[in-house]
Order: sequence, then structure tokens, then C-alpha cells
Amino acid sequence: MLRKKTNGVARRPQRTGILSETDGASVDRRAFLRGSGLAIGGLATMGAMGGTVTRATAQSAAGEAVQTVKSVCTHCSVGCTVVAEVQNGVWTGQEPGWDSPFNLGAHCAKGASVREHAHGERRLKYPMKKEGGEWKRISWEQAIDEIGDGMMQIREESGPDSVYWLGSAKHNNEQAYLFRKFAAYWGTNNVDHQARICHSTTVAGVANTWGYGAMTNSYNDIHNSKAIFIIGGNPAEAHPVSLLHVLKAKEQNNAPLIVCDPRFTRTAAHADEFVRLRPGSDVALVWGILWHIFENGWEDEQFIRTRVWGMDQIRDEVDKWTPEEVERVTGAPGSQLRRVARTLANNRPGTVIWCMGGTQHTNGNNNTRAYCVLQLALGNMGTAGGGTNIFRGHDNVQGATDLGVLSHTLPGYYGLSKGAWDHWARVWGEDPQWLADRFIKATTTDGEDQPLQYLSGIPVSRWIDGVLEDPENMDQPNKVRAMVLWGHAPNSQTRGREMKTAMEQLDMLVVVDPYPTVSAVMQDRTDGVYLLPACTQFETRGSVTASNRSLQWRDRVVEPLFESVPDEVIIAKFANKFGFADRLFRNIEMDDAETPNVESITREFNRGMWTIGYTGQSPERMKLHMANQHTFDRTTLRANGGPADGETYGLPWPCWGPPEMGHPGTHILYDMSKPVSEGGLTFRARFGVERDGDNLLAEGVYSAGSDIEDGYPEFTMQMLMDLGWDGELTDEEREIIDGIAGPDTNWKTDLSGGIQRVAIAHECAPFGNAKARAVVWTFPDPVPIHREPLYTNRRDLVADYPTYEDRHAYRLPTMYASIQKNDFSKDYPIILTSGRLVEYEGGGDETRSNPWLAELQQDMFVEVNPRDANNIGIRDGAQVWVEGPEGGRVKVMAMVTERVGAGVAFMPFHFGGHFEGRDLRDKYPDGADPYVLGEASNTAQTYGYDSVTQMQETKATLCKIVAA
Repeated sequence: MLRKKTNGVARRPQRTGILSETDGASVDRRAFLRGSGLAIGGLATMGAMGGTVTRATAQSAAGEAVQTVKSVCTHCSVGCTVVAEVQNGVWTGQEPGWDSPFNLGAHCAKGASVREHAHGERRLKYPMKKEGGEWKRISWEQAIDEIGDGMMQIREESGPDSVYWLGSAKHNNEQAYLFRKFAAYWGTNNVDHQARICHSTTVAGVANTWGYGAMTNSYNDIHNSKAIFIIGGNPAEAHPVSLLHVLKAKEQNNAPLIVCDPRFTRTAAHADEFVRLRPGSDVALVWGILWHIFENGWEDEQFIRTRVWGMDQIRDEVDKWTPEEVERVTGAPGSQLRRVARTLANNRPGTVIWCMGGTQHTNGNNNTRAYCVLQLALGNMGTAGGGTNIFRGHDNVQGATDLGVLSHTLPGYYGLSKGAWDHWARVWGEDPQWLADRFIKATTTDGEDQPLQYLSGIPVSRWIDGVLEDPENMDQPNKVRAMVLWGHAPNSQTRGREMKTAMEQLDMLVVVDPYPTVSAVMQDRTDGVYLLPACTQFETRGSVTASNRSLQWRDRVVEPLFESVPDEVIIAKFANKFGFADRLFRNIEMDDAETPNVESITREFNRGMWTIGYTGQSPERMKLHMANQHTFDRTTLRANGGPADGETYGLPWPCWGPPEMGHPGTHILYDMSKPVSEGGLTFRARFGVERDGDNLLAEGVYSAGSDIEDGYPEFTMQMLMDLGWDGELTDEEREIIDGIAGPDTNWKTDLSGGIQRVAIAHECAPFGNAKARAVVWTFPDPVPIHREPLYTNRRDLVADYPTYEDRHAYRLPTMYASIQKNDFSKDYPIILTSGRLVEYEGGGDETRSNPWLAELQQDMFVEVNPRDANNIGIRDGAQVWVEGPEGGRVKVMAMVTERVGAGVAFMPFHFGGHFEGRDLRDKYPDGADPYVLGEASNTAQTYGYDSVTQMQETKATLCKIVAA
């Protein structure tokens, strides 16, 4: 555990109160928990078990044997193993996982203190509701009855879409899958989670370039990189353990580290080359680098010819980005970008890494595709040390995305078409018509009568508009009336003022979380708010997917504390209340009437998620990997002997076929140097076989050992028949295929797995062998282009690089040009951006409730350049108001620093509990207020959404700063 540093003077250990009172007496679990609560006076944080070591007798040692349990850290996406030490059912200590190939015995500050998350005294302890302006303790039975009755009344009056089910990146895979399935059975696509506001533009941009929207390589594979290019990411603070892998490449390979960011971050402090760019100018910067690559002939022509489509159109756009124009738009000197381009060209393979600095923009999908195009031009894809290593934020945001907790798709990225629903109905053993009848039809704004079952729901970034918008402008008949925030921090979303208004207009607000979150206090409701205490992930079990697509199994560390309940059980409680539990759990074993068997949930999604290869990771295989972590190579992730010999750690998807097929998992996507059966892959043939007469399939290249030595489309039963390979199907496989669509059965919908199995037996990728597409003709900007942010102070650039016209998407009108045409820059001259701190994570409710972390960072602040501070008339440490052009404002401490350039301000987004200068501590339930409160940066953040995914824009708005 973290301990506060002393002044260096040695002192005798002092017995703490709990030990003094119980010396020589037995302590049961509840007494221990009561006694080990932390006395907080100001921020005195001496742990109840800290400061002493007592001699253990043989009798006491035998009576209090320490059990070790492996789990996975619940913060970022690196997937660090936590080894919990448990005595008599109490989590008493922890160690980092020394055998884990991911964290290699390391922890960051957050990971080192996760025990406090499970045992934290600031957690919600029992269900509560607000009544007459006061928090009242209620039973679980009363809570489920009252909430359920209210929701069913809303459903009857306004339809199922008037209840919004907001899920969580903190759910494990099994809970996430069950949550999305539950929303389908309720009858709505108004379901989403945090991926929408962190990496949705990554998923869309990357998947539409080469097939899958995820990290292509791994943290560990960075060991092989000869150059590292980080843009819009600060892993030193956001993913600290990942920096072990980055620095290993830097030191071992002498790999140059290039960091592009508007701010000189802790990551930039490690860089060989730091490129400061103006927030929101990523596309211009990347095209500026690519201009030098093309100008000097540094591109990989053979790779482009055989594996890339559309690069000629990219060249036409890049030609416009001369060094002078790039410097005018980005601020980065042309000479520096030439040096960067030469460094990348001379040090291959190199990897590109990005985070939310690149994604959270109105043209975020353009940014992520530009990063991909850079790697395609350099030939850095499908190779060790290359790839796009996308660092996801939360511990299971990758898994929750894969499992479909999104408003526009079912699990496995199948989408919402009739074929997708039919596929999942087959997996669930459900009557498709019954499912269809759960949804309503609505007349959309273009006059069509459409079943809402097939229409994308409202994304989490826009749920407030689902409450506030006139239904006449929406593609659903009524407003959102009830909001369920299930493991979500609302202060991580923009437009805080409007969110407060939306919360107050709801009929019902339900929070399901281990902590009350800012949802409990930012609104001024006197009733209609329910707080339901969910367990932490240490009080249940299940799988979690790290950013590199590896799945790891968490074992339960302790039984549920207080009156908290695991998420899967809460889902079952609601399913029972709504009357469809028997259907929801038809093929899932139940440990009791309200407890689904977690392993059985895994096996159900194994049976359905053929698209991305979530079919081979059985609970048994995942547990085997966790138990034998020491057998896996730290760089290749491949087991060297042992019971998992030859398999890749965590069976990263795609792990093809059923578990019995024994596929080892895919460490590096699109690596043709290996056979598909051993983790090799081609680019996915997802976009057809030709475009405007051009061939979209790979030309003359294929994965090792492939029996088709050229490009080929995705596999169907008809294709097996044409190749003469259908005779290799078993009678059982053929019968299942015939029952689905016969010759038209696709590899993605074949529940037998036979089509996949036969294709892989011939070392062919089931999804085909195509070119990556540098041009996405289905997007608003087929070729990525620079567009100025909605709130820009560069009015001279708006005419040349305007935003989009206002449009309609995800059931709602979305403004672009109607905002950008207004000049706010005179009153709001400073660019405002945001990001992470090493001490906290997400909305911060959990980490600011942890005394070990709260001690490290107690003040919300804004970073201001000294020049701006002097012009404004403020000094370091002074209280200031930061106000956005939509009127939201926050009162914070000024940190005067050269980290930000002149004209740019930065705020972290982890704080909450203050609102526009008002301290809301007295509004929390007793004992559940975080130790550290502060203003939410997003109160001052403004409107702005990506044109493809509705990602919020938090990295490039405007503000003014004045002394408080």
C-alpha cells in the first residue's frame, strides 16, 4: 500500500487503535471492517493497519492463513495483475503480479491502492432514495419494486425508448454482454457506455480502414519498435505501467520517441522529439509529415500496391499541405516535421500510439484514419514493432465495446440489421417476432415509418438532448423520461449546465454504482432519485479484455461488502421484475433465482461472437492462462512450454473457432508472416471486392501457407462449395448451416463454426484477404481532411477549413455550421483542452474516495501559460473563474506553467462535487462523499460531436479566465 512519506526521522512503531483494542482477541470480519475505517480530519490518512508489525505466533498464523487470489486492476486498460492477500474473508494486503507479462511486477499509484476500492468506507452501503429532499435507506426489494413499477408505467405511456440504460466500461465481459441483451429484451437501443466518449472515433475510423476497430499489436510488442510516435496521448499519467514497455524499446532498440501534443506532458519529458501542435489540428499535422514522406519517396510502394486501396486520393490531399500551410494551421515548423518524417522513415518498423487527445473532436474519425494512413504509407502494418497501438482508457472499455454496449450495434459489432437480430435470436434461442414486438415503430424525421429495433439509439454523449429536445425533431416518439446511470460518471461528459437541467426534468434518475457519483448531487431534485450499491469487480468474477484484445479472468477476492450486489444479480432482479427472466436466462445456468452463473454467460457469448473471434476463449482456457502466467514470453506473449504451450497470453481476439479447436489467439492483427491457424491474418474483406472498377482485394500477397495465393472475399457456404471444400464439413455442421441460410450462410452467422474451421484448415482468414482502404467512401469525409473546431479562435481559417453543415444523426439534430459561424473568440480568446492525472481516473468518484490517492492531489486546477497569466493579472495558486462560451463556468486554482503554450489552458477532468463555485458536499448521503471534491472541467466544456460517432469534443473549445 502507499504510505505517506515521513520526515526521515526513525520512530518506534505506534499501535493503532484497532490493534490496541483487539490485542489477544479474535476479530470477526465485520468488526475488522468497522475498526479499520479511516479517521478523516482534513486529510489525515493513517491506515488502521499501518504503522505496526506484531510477532505472529504459530497458533495465530495457522488460524489466519493467507490466501492469495489473482485479479486484474480496475483502472486503465493495461490489464495489470493484482495478487490479493485474504485472511478470514478480509482483503488485508496486495502485491503486483510479478508473473504477469503485462505489468511485470509493477503498479502505478492507482493500482497499488485498489484494495481500498473494495474496502473503501466512502462506498454506498445500502439502497437509498431521495424523498422530501432527504436520503432515505430502503431495502433492495422496495428499490426494485418502486423503480420497476415506475419504469413499466413510463414504458406503457411513452414506449420503451423513454427509459435509457447507460452501461459501463467497469462491467466485466459477462455483465456487459448481459446488460446489452437485457436492453434488447426491454425493447430499446437507447443503451450505451463510456466508449462513446473516449474511443468511438477510433473504433469507427480503424474498423473502416482495415476491418477491426482495436489495437493491432500490444503493449508488449512495442519492445520490437524501432520508432515510437505518440499523438494525443499521455501514457506516463494515463497508463503509467505501459511506459515500461515504451521505455524498453527506447533503451533496448535506441528507438526515437516522438510525442505530439499541445501540452508538454510527463510523457513528452521522455521524448527525443516533442512537437507542440494547436489543439484540433491533428489531420494537418499528420498530412504535413506525410508530405515529406511522399516528397522524398520514403513510402513503402510495394506494401501500398499490394495491400492498400485509395492512397492516390490521399496523395492529392497531402499535396495541399506544404510546410508553410501546415505551420500556419498547426504551429509546428516545417523543418521539425521533416525531421520527424525522416526519423520515421529511417527507423522501421515504428508504432503509432494515440489516446483521447486524438479522438475527442468533431472530426475525430478523420484524425484516427489519418494516423492509420500514416502507418499504411510507411508499410508498418501487420508486423512486429509496428501497428497502431491504441491505448484504451478503462479496464474493460475494450470488452464492453466488443460485447455491444452501444446504441448502434449488438454484441460483436453485428450492427442492428434484421440479419443481425436474427443471428442473436438464434444464439439466444429466442423467437425473433417476440423480440421485434418488444420494440415500437416510429415515424422518423424524414417521414418513414421505421421499427426502432433497426435504428441506432441515442448515444450517451447526447442523452441530455433525449430529455431536452422537442420530440418533433427526434426519431423516436417521446422524450427520455427515466435515466439509469449504471457505472457512469456524468462529470466526464460535456455541457454540465444542460445535464443538470436534464436530470431535473426526468421522472426518475437511477444510479447503480459502488459510489453515489456526481449524479447524486449535481441536480437539485428532492425526490425520484435512487442509489443502488453495486459490488466492485473484486466482489464477483468474470473476464476482462485489456487494450491488446487479451482476455483475463478475475477470481472473486472477497464476498460482497455491506449490502452491495453484483451487477449480474441486479440485472436478474430487474429481469424478474419485468417478467422476462425466464427468456433472458433460457440458455444460461442459474446458481439461484437471482444469480446467473458467470461461466455460463461466457459460454453463451462464445456461441455467438464469430465476427471478432470471441468464440475460443472458454472460462477454462482463460483460467489456465492466469494460473500459468509465468510460462508466457514477455515480448511475444507466446507460452514456452507448460499447459498452454504455443498459445498467446489471454487468447487475444480473434481466437477463432470453438475452444476445442485450440486456436492460440492473435497477437498481431494482419500479420501475414504466420499461418492463420497460428495467429496470422490478412486485412479484412469487409467492403466488397471492387470499387469504381478498382480491385479491393489484396494483390499477390497472402498469409503463410494459404491455399489461396491471392486476395479473396469473405467466406460463405457457397464459396466453400465453389472451392470444393464443403466436403470437409461434418454432417452436424452441414445440418446447422442448412438450417440458417444454406449456401448463403456467412462465416459470421454460422453457429456451427464449420465455415471458419474449414477456411482455417486451408490457412485462409474467414473474413477474406483484402486491401486496407485509405479512403472511406461511406463517411462524410471519405479522405480525412482538416476542419476547424466549432469554437475556434482562428477565424482566418474557418473559410478555408469549415466544419460540416448541421445534420441529423442518432435520432437527433446535430449542430455544426450554425455554431461555428459565430465568433466567440473576442470574449473567449483562450483554447481550452482537458486530460488525465496520474492520481485519478475517469470521473474520479472512486479514486477521490481513496485516501491514499486523495492525499496526492487535493486541488482542481487550470494550467495557464505565464504570458496569459500575466496578461490576465493572476498568479500561481490564485483562485480563478474559467468560463466557456456557452456560459458554464468553474472556480479553480491557477497553476501557472510552461507546460501549456501561450493561448492554451488545460484542466483535468476527474473532479466533481463542486458546481459553478458551490460546494455540494452536504448533498451526498452521509459518509459517502469523496475525500476530495472540485469543479468538473466539463461544466465549462461546450457542444460539439463527431460527424460519424457523436463523440464529444473536449480537446478544443474556448474559454476566458478571470480572477475569482
